[in-house]
Amino acid sequence: ADFTDTTYLPLAAKRILSFATPALFAFVFVTWTVLPLDFTVHVALAFEGTRDTTNFLRAPDATFAGPFNKIAAIFQAETGHVTRAAVGSTGKFYAQIREGAPFEVLLSADQDTPRRLEDEGLAVKGQGFTYAKGKLVLWSAKEGLVDSKGAVLKKGGFKRLALANPKLAPYGAAGMDTLKSLGVLDVVSPKLVQGDNIAQTFQFIATGNAELGFVALSQVAPPDKPAGGSYWVVPAKMYAPILQDAALLKKGEANPAAQAFLKFLQSDKARIVIKAFGYDI
Repeated sequence: ADFTDTTYLPLAAKRILSFATPALFAFVFVTWTVLPLDFTVHVALAFEGTRDTTNFLRAPDATFAGPFNKIAAIFQAETGHVTRAAVGSTGKFYAQIREGAPFEVLLSADQDTPRRLEDEGLAVKGQGFTYAKGKLVLWSAKEGLVDSKGAVLKKGGFKRLALANPKLAPYGAAGMDTLKSLGVLDVVSPKLVQGDNIAQTFQFIATGNAELGFVALSQVAPPDKPAGGSYWVVPAKMYAPILQDAALLKKGEANPAAQAFLKFLQSDKARIVIKAFGYDI
């Protein structure tokens, strides 16, 4: 969907969606308390609900989409809070939050962004935590191309190796760390193709535009729809930890729904889901 085209939406919808441009990914979520039967709430009009409506917006990393959907369903069943998501870049959301975008919770793809927001007074100090630790994989859509030890990187036999922009994407930076650890960066550098984000990198590989590349384990081996092909789970010692932090933003400080979600995200039920999608806690 093109979240930038809001010409057909009412003013409140434009205010919600104007900052949600897709890219490395975080999500924006809108959550509100389920209303009595005599009220109707439309997603695009969430901020025009009655006084009984609680709204909060969240921004999480794109690789976290699968576990989030399952966690949100459990959260709704137990609390009555309904969660909606839209996709956007962690870096772009950081800029938008600084400009006053109405996010209330941030699920970031890194640790630095939530910490910067705390330092700038835009996130509540002492409320942040690491909700997931990402795992890097070298993946190919072709069966048998990637071996169990990643030796293909030294053997060669491929024309393109994809990774996300290492200056913007934690998984891209982890891929560069891995190439350096293996001592093959200079050899494979002419073959590198960069995606703007990890989702685009996955598409490069899935469509065959790159024979292999570095992506998240959660993209390749979710419990419900594994991607197939062949992959190597890169040993954690080869790259800096991919720690993904959550932050309660100032705009959500007084919102019970936002606080309830963050508390639930740390529960055993949520952690079971997170681990099932290939993350560590």
